[in-house]
This record gives sequence, structure tokens and C-alpha cells, in this order.
Amino acid sequence: MSTKHMLVGLMAFLMLSCAKVETTQSQENFNLDWNFFLSEKAIDFNQIQNNQYKKVNLPHDWVVEGEFDESLGKDAWATGYIRGEGYGYYTKIFDKAVSEDELVYVLFDGVYNNATIFINGHKLGFHPYGYSPFYFEISEHLNKDGKNNVLAVQIDHSRYADSRWYSGAGIYREVALITDKKLHIPVWGTFVTTPKVSKEKAKVNIQVSVKNAFGENHEAEVKTVILDADKKEVASVSKTIEISTKNTQTISQDLEINNPSLWGIDSPSLYTSVTTIKKADQVFDTYETRFGVRSIKFDTNEGFFLNGENMKIKGVCLHHDVGLVGAAVPKGVWKRRLQVLKDGGCNAIRSSHNPASKVLLEVCDEMGMLMQDEFFDEWDNPKDKRYNKWEEKSTDYITRGYGEHFQEWAHKDLTNVMLSHRNHPSIIQWSIGNEIEWTYRRNAATTGFFNNMSWKGNYFWSEPPHSIEEIKHLMKTLPRGKYDIGETAQKLSKWTKEIDTTRPVIANCILPSSSHLSGYSDALDIVGYSYRRVLYDYGHKNYPEKPIMGTENVAQYHEWKAIMERPFISGTFLWTGADYMGEIRQSWPTRVQPSGMINTASFPKGSYYMMKSLWTDEPMIHMATQTLEKSLYKLKGDDLIEKKKDGWKHYLWRWQDVNEHWNYNEGDTVVTEIYSNCDEIELFLNGKSLGKQKLTETVGNIYKWAIPYTEGTLVAKGTKDGQPIESQLITARKATKIKLNADSNVITANNEDVVHIIAELFDDNGNPVRSDNKLITFTINGEAKLLGVDSGWKNSVEKFQSNKGTTHNGKILLILQVKDKTGSVEVIANAEGCTSESTTITIE
Repeated sequence: MSTKHMLVGLMAFLMLSCAKVETTQSQENFNLDWNFFLSEKAIDFNQIQNNQYKKVNLPHDWVVEGEFDESLGKDAWATGYIRGEGYGYYTKIFDKAVSEDELVYVLFDGVYNNATIFINGHKLGFHPYGYSPFYFEISEHLNKDGKNNVLAVQIDHSRYADSRWYSGAGIYREVALITDKKLHIPVWGTFVTTPKVSKEKAKVNIQVSVKNAFGENHEAEVKTVILDADKKEVASVSKTIEISTKNTQTISQDLEINNPSLWGIDSPSLYTSVTTIKKADQVFDTYETRFGVRSIKFDTNEGFFLNGENMKIKGVCLHHDVGLVGAAVPKGVWKRRLQVLKDGGCNAIRSSHNPASKVLLEVCDEMGMLMQDEFFDEWDNPKDKRYNKWEEKSTDYITRGYGEHFQEWAHKDLTNVMLSHRNHPSIIQWSIGNEIEWTYRRNAATTGFFNNMSWKGNYFWSEPPHSIEEIKHLMKTLPRGKYDIGETAQKLSKWTKEIDTTRPVIANCILPSSSHLSGYSDALDIVGYSYRRVLYDYGHKNYPEKPIMGTENVAQYHEWKAIMERPFISGTFLWTGADYMGEIRQSWPTRVQPSGMINTASFPKGSYYMMKSLWTDEPMIHMATQTLEKSLYKLKGDDLIEKKKDGWKHYLWRWQDVNEHWNYNEGDTVVTEIYSNCDEIELFLNGKSLGKQKLTETVGNIYKWAIPYTEGTLVAKGTKDGQPIESQLITARKATKIKLNADSNVITANNEDVVHIIAELFDDNGNPVRSDNKLITFTINGEAKLLGVDSGWKNSVEKFQSNKGTTHNGKILLILQVKDKTGSVEVIANAEGCTSESTTITIE
């Protein structure tokens, strides 16, 4: 694409829209005022008419803007029922004056995917991986007068089913423009670690890279000052260096902080190192790095320690989409989702199965959430995207993903991720891969789990049918294949440790009995077990030198029970923290994989409350109901028992079908389940006691009663350590009112802040109505952008980006995002048969 074509094709558009002039600073927000065009086929930028572009701000995911489409059929099993196929074309027109002693970089945190970047018609490069950050130096290609520069991004998403989960498409993460003097700290040029930590003193080491792009040698002072959360100086160090022309030099600086505020789950204290490069009175660069003071340790017998405290990792796996915003997730949306999870006792996130965004890592740092940052879902061989099984089952053009680029790009992508993420204190593990063993056929064959007619066990609940010696023998005798899993793992681990040895290398192993002997686990500091809690004792006994933990498990009581009974297991990451689009295993109109503890609107589900009862100490009660016929139970005389004996020991991903209301038909027998950490609970219906139960006597850690239905008030009264608590369900009448609840009444006019508004149905008596649903229409008056609506229901195929939607369980979520104007925005909700309701948000 030539400069001439680029400028001619966009000049008229520039004259009409008057591109905003960016101010010169070290790092500029480059997310505003982009132009976007979506094409069904690959074209040149000069083929796009000016009036075909639409204005967008970043982050931007073009897929989530679409309709749910049943006609996608099995292709939708991979990424969800929204059509994502296409070629995206982005341009940004900007002014940038650059002096002779300056350099300019453009930094992308993530573009999905197969992106080609241009500046003023010059091709900067190609970047295939949708989850790794990258940057280009663009100084020499900027217009000499600094005016009307055109940054252009072309995205090829013709392989629209190239992921096993919803990927979205577009420049869906943030972009920054960075201006530096030619003597400067390069992008990602600092690394702060805390090698020795105590409550009295912390040793801090900072590795600083200094780049000299001048044509002569330079002597300069490199000074680092550490500031606490109140911007008070707590330590400083200075060093004079001489750096030769066209060279980059890395220096090490050591500092001490007295009585440090440690970064932890309950008190995530953060510091900022400010590094200045100075010569005489001239400051060449000032570079800030936020970090935390903390120590981590994984012990083979005692598990995980944070700042010397032994604790369990209470983690969940999260994909990168968040309901109605798709993959383009504002910081405020991540904050709400993580706060809901943290309120449920969660203290860790696994970024399954790709590197996390800069924004998500910042939120984890600020909220005290541990993070396992995962690099890849595919290595040498492709995974089947539709069926999630064998490679040859379904791989064609549209499903070919990162496996096409792994050989050429893995080192670069892993390096970029680590350099950009390594200063985040929330990251405690680097994961080099997820369930990779499936793609190396020898590994599955050695275990004896599959195609073994003589074995009568169960993959989830039985130990491997083959002995260690048998597995070793098969490893030696079965065909190796083009690539070896152990060799690739060693390569990835080596690259990781060349950059950072302060965090362990881990992987999520679906076939650990094989991985311990294939060379795979030799590359790991910790072996993660995927759905293999039955092998915890097996692994600890046979490989006592290796720490092991759960890295993908189901959100069920039996999983946590197994961990609590074993001090050597550090914890787990449950599948999943939230429902996500893609990896669909049910028929239309199911649009998500409904394995989450919360749904796509971040409304909690049954498994959330079960885990909260296990993960938190504050007394809690959650009541759920269902007719006896639809429940997991049956009556045997007066006893309520499981339909399947000991079924609770083997429940998998989906929680049982339960309701949060007391609205049934007279004569129904209704099972009431209560998820609670109370020592005992007594249940009352209309003031009459239905009996008292103790938690230690429950089956599957669930209180349960079978009750002949009568309308009225169902009350559960419990005590925990002598502290009383109660909860109730009340029979509701028809919905006549809507109540709006905003998570903030005042937001900032910065084009970024969001407000979440929950619309909930109530009856005339003020009782929540959860057994009936209404189509609610929202009217928005004021300077705010409607991001969309979502009830969270797995079977809702209503368009996200709309001002109307149908409630589920009596509620629906609406999200607004501010623009750059102060004032107020009014939201009005209307539904048939209900009085309208409004709320006003102030924008400052």
C-alpha cells in the first residue's frame, strides 16, 4: 500500500472530520478517534470510500456488535453464535511534531488477529498472535511537518473459528503513542524484583535498560526513586554510566525499603519506581514502574506461601470476554467482575488460555488478585476447535489458529508478554501451555485411558490403568511424531527463565501420568493437574520432588474437599469463574459454555454460593429451590436422598437447575437447598419450624429439605461460631415495578469510565419477582454511550448492543460508558404492566 494511495484516500475524510491534534508527552492515550470499516473480502485501503468509515474508540471488538445467528451451525461451537468473519480496516489521523533528538513508538496491547500495520503508507510489520503486545518505532516515517499522519491497521479474521472460545476481533486492547529522547529507557525497559522481603525491611532490585540512539557516546546519571502510595520517597539510588552510540546497556540498582507495606490479597499495597536519565541539568527520560513488595513460595509438602503465610489458592479460570462488551473490556467492567468473584472468596485468576491484557493485570494488582499468566493454547500441532477433541476430527481453513505461527512466532510472543507483564506483583506463575498433551498422540496412547477394551475404570475418577513402567515402555516404542512435547516444553521453559526466575513455570496438564514421563514435567517447576484430583496422591507419592496443584477443576464441593485434605496441594483454578461464549456443547439457542460460577452479566449462580460457603469465613446463607421432580433428589420414606447414590462426589461442570424464588403450585413438593458456612440452620415456613440441621451431618455440604409447597415466607436461620444470620424467600405477586440500581452515581468525563445499572422486577409489596420476566426498554438521555444489555441467561440470543432486553430471574444489566463532556445522563426503564423508573448519573 503506497503513501500516495493512503493519503489520497483519506485526505477528504480528514478535512471533514478535523482530526484531533495529540499533545506531546512521554506516553499518550491513543484510543480515541479511530476510523473503522469492515469488509467481507480483502481489499486495499484506497478502495474504501470516506463515508464508509465509522468513528470508533478503542478498545473495539467488531464481532460483539453483531446478531446471534443460528445458521452458523457447528462453526459456532468454537467461538459462539455471532458471525466474526471479515477483514477489519482501522485508521487514525494525527499530528505529531518530532525533533531530531526524539523517537516515537506506537504500542499495541493486543489486536485480534493477523494484523498488518502501516504508517503513512509504509508497512511496519505483521503480527499474527491476537494476545501478545507489540510495538514499532515510527519516527522516520512521520510526515516532516508533523501534520496528517495516518496510522493504519489491517486485520485478517477470515479464519473466524480459529479459537476454541470467543475471540472477538479488532483492536480490542489499548494503544499508546510513546515519545522519547534518543537517550532513553526503551519500551518495557525496567524489571523490579523484591529478592528479600520481611515486615521490617525489603530489598528491591531494579534492572534498567538504557538505549543510546544518538550518533555519539553519552555519559549520564541514572537515578531511581521509590515512592509509596502517598507519593512519599522511601528509597533512592543513583549511578553514572557511559553508553556507546547505537547501543543498549542494562544496569542493576539495589535499594532498601524500611517497614514496607507488603502487597497481599487483603492489602494490595503498591509502590512506584521513578527512574530518571539525566546529564548535567538536562533530563532525557523519566520512566515510572509500578510494583509490589511481596514474596512467594511453593513447597512440595506444604503448598503455597505469600509473604510467609501459608494459604490456599482459591482461583478461577477466566476467558477474556465479559458478556455484552465481548473482548473489548473497559477497566471498570473488569473491576466489577473481579469484585463479584472476590466477594465470593476467590483470590486468584488464571488467564485461560492466553496472556492477560494490561488492564486486567492492573486491576488484579490493585485489588489483590493473584494471577497465573498463560501463554499458549496451541504449540506445535493444531487443536480441533469445533469438537475440542482429536486434531483430525475437524481442522480446516477457518479453524486453523496459532498453531500455524507457533514455530516462527512463539519466542517473540512469549518474550513480549513477559517483558510487558513482569512488573505486575499479581503474577505468581507463568503457564507455558494448556492441555497440550492431546495434540501429541503418543502421550494419550501411553496412559491406557483410551481405546483400552480391557479397562473398566473412569477417566475422571480412576488412576491410570497403565503402570509407570508401562508408560515408560510405550513412550520409547510408540511413534514419536514430528515434534516432541518434552523438547518443546524445555524450549519454552528456557525462554521463560531467561527473562524471569522469580516466578515458577507451570502448565495445565490433562494427562499428568504421561507428562511426568514424557519430559514435559521436567521443564516445569510446578505440575498443574487438569481435572485429575484423583491423581493428587499418585503424583505426590511417585514424584515427591515436584509441587503439584489443581489448575483446572470443577466448581464442586468434592474438588475443594480433596484440596483441604492435602496440605501439599497449593490450591486450584476452577472452570470457570464466569460463563463464556464459545466451546458450546448444547444445541441452539445456548450461546455460552454455562460452566461459570457467575453468568455473562456477572450475576452469581449456585456454584458461586457453594464456593463462597467454602472460601469465606463471614457467615452466609443462600437459598435455592426446585420441584422434587427436577431436583437431584428423591424421597425415601421421610428422608430426602440423592437419586444417584454418592452423586455429589462426581458432579462436573454444570450446577444443578435451581431457582431463587418461592413461587410454585399448591401441592408441589419443593426441595430447598441451602449453601452456607453456618454450623447449623433451622428452616421456617410461615413461622413454623421445619427442623434444624447441622452442617457436619449434611451430604455434599448442602442443607436440604423437601417441603409441600404453600405460599408465604420461607426463612432460614443459622449460626456460625455463635453469630446469628438469616435469609428468606417470599412468594411474589406479578411484577408491577422496576427498580434501577447503579454501581456509581458519579463518574468522570474521560471517555473510559463505565456505570453498571441493574434493572430488577418487584411486585406491589416490594418483593423481588424472579419467576416472571419482562422485556425492558431503556431510554438514555445525556452524554453517555450505551454499551449494551445482558440478562446473563445462557439461552438469550437477544442482541447485546441494544436499548432493550428481556430479564432473566427478574433482572437485566445495562452498561453505559461516559464521553468527554460533563453534565448528567438519565436512564429510564419501561416494561409492559410496570411503572417506569429512572435514575440519574452525574458526569464530572
